[in-house]
Amino acid sequence: MAAPRKIAVAGATGRVGRPVVDVLEERGYEVVPMARYLGVDVITREGLAEALAGVDAIVDAATGPSPDEDEATAFFAAAAENLQEAGHLAGVQRLVVVSIVGTDKVTSGYGAAKIAHEDTALAGPIPVRILRATQFHEFVQQLVQWGTQGEVAYVPRMRTQLVAARAVAEAIADLAVAPEWTGSPLSEVAGPREESLVEMATLLASRRGLPLKVEGVSDPTQPVNENGGLLPGPDALLVGPTFEDWLAES
Repeated sequence: MAAPRKIAVAGATGRVGRPVVDVLEERGYEVVPMARYLGVDVITREGLAEALAGVDAIVDAATGPSPDEDEATAFFAAAAENLQEAGHLAGVQRLVVVSIVGTDKVTSGYGAAKIAHEDTALAGPIPVRILRATQFHEFVQQLVQWGTQGEVAYVPRMRTQLVAARAVAEAIADLAVAPEWTGSPLSEVAGPREESLVEMATLLASRRGLPLKVEGVSDPTQPVNENGGLLPGPDALLVGPTFEDWLAES
């Protein structure tokens, strides 16, 4: 399998898709960004065949529009099936799927839907590599915003190994263009150390001068948040910066 030169990125305007496009272009690869507003829809297949013409590899970084498990499952399964079918017809040689560390331990919701994403992609004719990532540094501010009620921000209690989206994008790019694909189709990337999401949210509020008190909230339906199930395995690629360093730089 020859190393690719032309790479399509589904979800090219998203949290990880955008830096994937940047990293690949900086490295000199020809990149085809795919997103609905660019005229390429991985669900309806509008513009998909045209976008994949001459493409050697696909990065699937598309994200579902809904946290509902059924809706997210339908989205991911359709997207993976369409990328496999259209990619195979176009002669695509490899497919990289972006997923979540610990998603196989999540029993419901968006995390559970990602298993359908992985399984559908692996069932297709194009060789697949799945890169599971931990929660992004950027995820902390989003959760603070979502959980703010008055002067209190309610944030999930979670053990995680926060990682920068740019660092994940670099790992995805490395995988997409690796000369050879051998071994397990599944790998992980994570930040350099375990961190408490509540503590990092508190640090973010303090550093950015947000007049908020951060309180942790347990979700009894998702014990994986607190039991370490979202932490990477021993073979994961660990990349910096830490959340604290990233916060200082940003």
